[in-house]
Amino acid sequence: MEGSSSISLKRTYRLFVSTWNVGGLLPSDDAELEEWLDIKNGHYDIYILGFQEVVPLNARNVLGPKNRRVLERWSSLIRKSLNKLPSSKLHEGKQKVHPMKEEEEGKEGGHAQEFECVESKQMVGILVSVWARSDLRRCISHRCIACVGCGVMGCLGNKGSVSIRFLLHETSFCFACCHFASGGKEGDEVKRNTNAMEILSRTTFPSSPPPPLDLPQKITDHDRVFLFGDLNYRISLPNASTRSLMEQNRWSILLQKDQLRMEVSKGKLFEDWQEGAITFFPTYKYYLNSDKYYGCVPTQESGKSRAPAWCDRILWRGEGINQERYDRCELRLSDHRPVRGIFVVDVDVPKSSS
Repeated sequence: MEGSSSISLKRTYRLFVSTWNVGGLLPSDDAELEEWLDIKNGHYDIYILGFQEVVPLNARNVLGPKNRRVLERWSSLIRKSLNKLPSSKLHEGKQKVHPMKEEEEGKEGGHAQEFECVESKQMVGILVSVWARSDLRRCISHRCIACVGCGVMGCLGNKGSVSIRFLLHETSFCFACCHFASGGKEGDEVKRNTNAMEILSRTTFPSSPPPPLDLPQKITDHDRVFLFGDLNYRISLPNASTRSLMEQNRWSILLQKDQLRMEVSKGKLFEDWQEGAITFFPTYKYYLNSDKYYGCVPTQESGKSRAPAWCDRILWRGEGINQERYDRCELRLSDHRPVRGIFVVDVDVPKSSS
């Protein structure tokens, strides 16, 4: 899509991309998400928030009707948290676009909302929600959603992806929120590789509108692409060795045995994709409401043994993408920690819009 206009300019925008497996737990109505969303320091134009296991992955939820209460609860909490940011701080230092007429006057104490939901979609436990500054809404067009189930029987939605694509000015974006197959046994990484390849091959957006607009149909056809989620790749070491190396803070050895990195280095998948340097502790698996990894408290042992791992990841591909930060947030709602990526992206803007 880039360069479709004969005369265009470059503009930069800041994206907040995050993934969080919430373990089938629904936050309370008064839960605060400001720390996760970096409200205190945030100068972001668009938030792309991906969740896994927003409902327990039981037969009723996989096969039954969608529980709209879950999406509504998360949307309400996100809206409340994002719009606590003072408008003076929100636009400080920004390159402005022509503002659109505010659509929701009178809410939040009579003030127009600074962030609005662009699109949200839930497939069983996978949920993705995109929020943008109100004055950017008119610059976002051709929104579309595609879902791929890779779970039970290779098609149900307990595992798979929800992808959202749109144009920001003249640049196409695609965000694929994923949940790959679980399992810590040797060979389980092959299932995850298969999930990745299935999602990339099966995800198809509707055919393009009439010329001259030629919208991409596949994930990797877009100008800027982000794939993120609970990819479930583990550390290819015995559990005892993993825990011992963690106690010694020997992170470089652990990262060398990270399955995702190993599979990519073998050329098995994600050619031409990038991931930022991992400088944070493994994000899985924790005791609930605790900073202790599963298996390190003798009185709380159960039948399953799961060594810590970097299950939650953010990958990207395309030119004009610069990652400023890649970290995790210390929220203790579930057995995973959220992972965040801050990106600065170049976008083609028609000269008439500058």
